[in-house]
Amino acid sequence: MSGLIEGLPDAVALQCLARVPFYLHPNLKLVCRSWRAALSSPELFKARHEVGTSEELLCVCAFEPENLWQLYDPLRELWMTIPVLPSQIRHLAYFGVVSVGGKLFVLGGGSDAVDLLTGDQDGIFATDEVWSYDPILCQWARRASMLVPRAMFACCVLEGKIIVAGGFTNFRKSISKAEIYDPEKDTWVPMLDLHHTHNSACSGVVIGGKVHVLHKGLSTVQVFENAEHRWVVEDYGWLQGPMALVRGELYVLSHGVIFKQDKEQRLRKVVASAMDFQSRIGFAMIGLRDELYVVGGVIGPGRWNVDIKPLSDVDALMVGTERATWRRVTPMTQCHGTILGCTVLRI
Repeated sequence: MSGLIEGLPDAVALQCLARVPFYLHPNLKLVCRSWRAALSSPELFKARHEVGTSEELLCVCAFEPENLWQLYDPLRELWMTIPVLPSQIRHLAYFGVVSVGGKLFVLGGGSDAVDLLTGDQDGIFATDEVWSYDPILCQWARRASMLVPRAMFACCVLEGKIIVAGGFTNFRKSISKAEIYDPEKDTWVPMLDLHHTHNSACSGVVIGGKVHVLHKGLSTVQVFENAEHRWVVEDYGWLQGPMALVRGELYVLSHGVIFKQDKEQRLRKVVASAMDFQSRIGFAMIGLRDELYVVGGVIGPGRWNVDIKPLSDVDALMVGTERATWRRVTPMTQCHGTILGCTVLRI
């Protein structure tokens, strides 16, 4: 990685390259070998962080095409397609997805593939597989497996580490086990079990530096008190429905309305109507920068109706303004249909 830019020390030249938007990296790698090496080095991620040019990209995986992820640049309204996840599991679904340290992590899950002749599932309900994608190297890598195979579980990042909890393991058995992953050491360590399980999928969200585990259909929330390393059960009276954080504030889509939900009190504020999404199922809702995004999904009277229309649509709501209005965002170029995974990658 020597002689990057004539007349400049390599450390300074690397900071110059770090200021180039991520979507242009493939073109820069064609300039010369030294630029290709620099743009594929771990030092580039550090340099982007140091000079304040980190970008937030939306990462999305849908039912079609199989095991394919796309990245969205909100500043340029541009979709980029990355290499297919190399898992041997067909139509991997029900997994956990987060980003940490400039990498995308896909954890666990099982197959959503169906035999068209018999109607049977592929047979793999839960796996312990963990994959990471490095956007600098443009490569997927297999990481240390979870201690317990699981699907439909809570998965989130706390203080640079990945916490997974609950969900279902093999034979569709609900579990209370939790574990924590250190990306730098590539190791898993068991945590205290959740207080209870429930026969429904669960999800996780970090609010105020605490992990909150929610089960679909339950009003109670299990909160991890990191300082005391224990789970406590709380009932905040949160609305049921898709949830997302925007700048640390919690938003919920319920009964055709977007609400801003107080983190610990039974207070909520109407933000905007979401009636246009009443017939849309299987979509993802996520916060990106100052906006709330509704991504993909399908339209139809029923999940198994042959007339269902897979969507690549993306809509965004600016929630920090007095009069929140929806806008249509550039649709996904490859992914469409039910969203299987969605997260924000900071690179």
